[in-house]
Amino acid sequence: MINPSKPWLKNYPEGVPHEVDISAYSSLLEMFDEAFERYPNRRACEYLGKFMTYRELEHHSRNFAAYLQCLGLESGARVAIMLPNVLQYQVAMLGILRAGFVVVNVNPLYTPRELEYQLKDSGASALIILENFAHVYQQIAANAPLKKTIVTSLGEMIGLKGALVNFVVRKIKKGVPAWNLPGHIGFTEVLQEGAKNHWTKPKTALDDIAFLQYTGGTTGLSKGAILLHRNILSNVLQTDLWLEPALKRKAVDSQLVFLCALPLYHIFALTACALMGMRKGGMLILVPNPRDIDGFIKLLIKHPDINIFPGVNTLFNALIHKPEFEKVKLPHLLATIGGGMAMQKVVADQWQKMTGTPIAEGYGLSETAPVACVNTPIIERFTSTIGLPVPSTEVVILGDDGIEVPFGTPGEICIRGPQVMAGYWNKPDETQNVMTADGYFKSGDIGVMDAGGYVKIVDRKKDMILVSGFNVYPNEVEEVLSLMPEILECAVIGVPDTDSGEAVKAFIVKAQETLTEEQILAFCKDQLTNYKRPKYITFRNELPKTNVGKILRRELRNL
Repeated sequence: MINPSKPWLKNYPEGVPHEVDISAYSSLLEMFDEAFERYPNRRACEYLGKFMTYRELEHHSRNFAAYLQCLGLESGARVAIMLPNVLQYQVAMLGILRAGFVVVNVNPLYTPRELEYQLKDSGASALIILENFAHVYQQIAANAPLKKTIVTSLGEMIGLKGALVNFVVRKIKKGVPAWNLPGHIGFTEVLQEGAKNHWTKPKTALDDIAFLQYTGGTTGLSKGAILLHRNILSNVLQTDLWLEPALKRKAVDSQLVFLCALPLYHIFALTACALMGMRKGGMLILVPNPRDIDGFIKLLIKHPDINIFPGVNTLFNALIHKPEFEKVKLPHLLATIGGGMAMQKVVADQWQKMTGTPIAEGYGLSETAPVACVNTPIIERFTSTIGLPVPSTEVVILGDDGIEVPFGTPGEICIRGPQVMAGYWNKPDETQNVMTADGYFKSGDIGVMDAGGYVKIVDRKKDMILVSGFNVYPNEVEEVLSLMPEILECAVIGVPDTDSGEAVKAFIVKAQETLTEEQILAFCKDQLTNYKRPKYITFRNELPKTNVGKILRRELRNL
């Protein structure tokens, strides 16, 4: 039996309760209704200068829900969304839930093979897709038939025309092949048809499924994490409690503005922006393509009112290395939240120097809806930890024998709380493999906890490198390499080695073309013990990343 001592509770900010209470809601639908009723005239989201109010969002999502209810789908039907950050995502996501169905988020940049797998595995009945990606589904439509395909364009609903639409299309995906999906229906037509029908509010309960959130698949086949209304609602309220001290410190009494640069189909942005934004009556600024750093900086310059800025290390790093970023002024920034991948101290320190706001690093997974640990937004500086477990959450560090290790000793991070998934969709064996007998989710991440309850990520368990019997964690080596100003980005993997079993290999993107391998090796000699130093160094123009910006070590291993 695992009985954590909960040392983190003594370091909770004043006024933050130890437990989260979701008893006021019977499902996410009541939280939505609350926002619609309280903030009808507020702007709910902005996309390329176009706005949608909460009243309009309620109206469109209700009509969308009414249309879905007329399709004759079975109870608990799964409906997939394959959209980038556009206004239609919010309408479709809310509409699916308000119809009583389950949202299946799909990466819009999936290949036909990946899309076919996810549609089949989830048993999706319908798909909402941007026309720019319709050709992908067309290639596998015969193998993964659907009852209905809803196709939308970037200009639908929001009045964008001509050159601006074409510009955005090119930014999201170059080359738009022709497509033909017999029997499809347009998004606007769906809303028109839905308006002709009666919407029946479903009797959704906390233990009903809200989302099938597929894991990134970076370590094998993607799995659908079953997230109940209870899981998502708990995490939204946990995050709300954690944010409250920052709001009180700055005496915020106006509408919160959330910058949504991360894709909404990803669990981080889904909870931290889309759903948390609704909870607070906030406005989402939707960023269609954050990889266009020049365009992104122009957007930031236009929005000095941003309060909440979630992001990943690679995004923050790209911004601070652009001279134009010095023109960005964010005087109302309350919280910069780093997640999705390890934050590097050199990046966080430079971000605070340029914006005046420290990065509060957090940690979570699709399986935890996602937030499990996070630094309080009232920290004075970057802590180099992922903070404390959020309310009602227990975190233990377990050894390979399943026994809790002493403070400061590396082990697997295991999480128990109301935000932990109900299991993997149609994979009972995989579910059993990641859960302890006490109900803790085994994250697969190696971390340490100090006596104050602060947790620090060491690395992914599967990414650990074994050099002559010594453990080497890629994150540590990458952290050291990032201290060199001549390096823009780096990634470290283990490769087979006849002498030591495995050796460290570093992939480097230069910030200065004059950088040499010899300089890197000399720097590492002063910073790392011998077995941790890179034995092989490869220079690249860029590193492979997920659409969220997380570096894909798996692809580097295949080079």
